[in-house]
Amino acid sequence: MYLSKTPTFIQKLFPNFVWRIPDAKGKLYLSFDDGPIPEVTPWVLDTLAQYDAKASFFCVGDNVDRHPDIYARILEDGHTVGSHTQNHLSGWKSENLEYFLNARKCARRVNSSLFRPPYGKLTRSQAQFLQRHYTIVMWDVLSGDFDAEISAEKCLKNIITSATDGSIIVLHDSLKTADKLREILPTILEHFIALGYSFETLGSALYEQHTSDQKLIA
Repeated sequence: MYLSKTPTFIQKLFPNFVWRIPDAKGKLYLSFDDGPIPEVTPWVLDTLAQYDAKASFFCVGDNVDRHPDIYARILEDGHTVGSHTQNHLSGWKSENLEYFLNARKCARRVNSSLFRPPYGKLTRSQAQFLQRHYTIVMWDVLSGDFDAEISAEKCLKNIITSATDGSIIVLHDSLKTADKLREILPTILEHFIALGYSFETLGSALYEQHTSDQKLIA
């Protein structure tokens, strides 16, 4: 079971995770999990470029190793990258040390301090350890594109009815989501751009937030 909109009470239970970007008026944050792969990721990059949109890619290390040219293009196109573990491990099914090492291997490969747990599943001890070293990025809008039992139209509705200023939206550049993604991504971009939104990277947003916090402390 999953929710297309992450309830506020869940976000408050884990305040050290990034669920959305506060005070980001007129900005949305698309994120893509599980890539890069040649069947989907280049098309995503082409589509984003067509609409002058930026995004964040939480990469699986094995896929980065298999497709370094596609990974390099993500960076060249000005998108943000983060770790999604080396082998797409579920925290709930992994021993802590195995999980930490796997997450770190990918983080070093993509040279990023951003981390998103596959399936959004972490134990409390895993979260406590990882957040000492990484910024754990979750989401407040889940498209459901990975769910074989819902249509592309339902995925689109999940996003359009749930996204608001500062929302972090999850999609997947994977084989099982490819057909839905090709159908809905251009519509998502067109819909929100027509409403005056821009699509930005989480890297730039979190940097700006950190800089602002430092100024307040000073």
